[in-house]
Amino acid sequence: MADMTYPPKPRPGDRIAILSPSAGLPAVFPDVYDLGLSRLRDEFGLVPVEFPTTRAAAAAPHERARDITAAFADPSIAAVMASIGGDDQITVLRHLDDDVIRADPKPFFGFSDNTNLLNHLFGLGIVAYHGGAVMTSLARGGGMHPLSASSLRAALFTSGWHELTASADHGDEPNDWADASLRGVPPRMWPVDGWTWEGPQRVVEGPLWGGCLEILSWLSQAGFVAPPERFDGHVLVVETSEEMPSADEVFRTLRNMGERDMLGRFAAVLVGRPMAWNFERRPTAEQKAAYRAEQLDAVRQAVAAYAPDAVLVLDLDIGHTDPQLILPIGGDVRVDAVERRISVRY
Repeated sequence: MADMTYPPKPRPGDRIAILSPSAGLPAVFPDVYDLGLSRLRDEFGLVPVEFPTTRAAAAAPHERARDITAAFADPSIAAVMASIGGDDQITVLRHLDDDVIRADPKPFFGFSDNTNLLNHLFGLGIVAYHGGAVMTSLARGGGMHPLSASSLRAALFTSGWHELTASADHGDEPNDWADASLRGVPPRMWPVDGWTWEGPQRVVEGPLWGGCLEILSWLSQAGFVAPPERFDGHVLVVETSEEMPSADEVFRTLRNMGERDMLGRFAAVLVGRPMAWNFERRPTAEQKAAYRAEQLDAVRQAVAAYAPDAVLVLDLDIGHTDPQLILPIGGDVRVDAVERRISVRY
């Protein structure tokens, strides 16, 4: 099992690079982006530092890679955070200077399309953090969700074990960024029953790997995922985006991981509560429940076929839904199916 490096943590007052490695949405919704920056300053005490492409609407992949490399090379920068996700970060990876990144590893925070960078840093032996983008949980209408804020604070500033807390409420209908009147209004939330535990009643501890399932599929197709044996004893985490992939697509992606002799190597599988709404598809509550149930059944089917001995935990508060717990990709996770507790080492 490869050794992973935890980068040094920032402290309040430190400078944090804010980059747009995927979509340049800070140029399209500057007030949303600025709201997230203000919370980084006021609530976390960090000093955001922008780079040339951070507010660029359509920067080329090599330009975005230049800024990523520059942020890691800058000794005054203590951490790096993505502004938002997108859909083409995979084109940035080949332009990165890995020697520079290895020479001065820093905590990187991002999710969705930033699964590309999380996986790339994993390949370099550097622990990175799934979650925490500026324009999502930080710029949430009416303020950050308390669980999102406490998890991000722990991931930013602490290095020990941190027990994750299941949320009592859940949201997947974010406010419309085009409506400035909603900046101070919390998005709609619904009560939930917590996480669902299935599989063996045992305790699993190992390194964590994964992210947005759609991006993991693209990375696999491009040949950017490590050989299957790299994941022996690891814990897999997957979640899906607002693009709402079908249950068939979710099953086929996991099935392909199984046929690659990869899925069965994970000792546990953690699954985020599916995002079941977007601005183009606005299903009813009943339709949302059916969609989530179908997707989770697809996960169950694939895990039963290829990783029947894995501990399975469903409906985690991670990724694209609200609140958002931060996960250390490449870092240690303890999944206790006896006491039904999950802890991560930040």
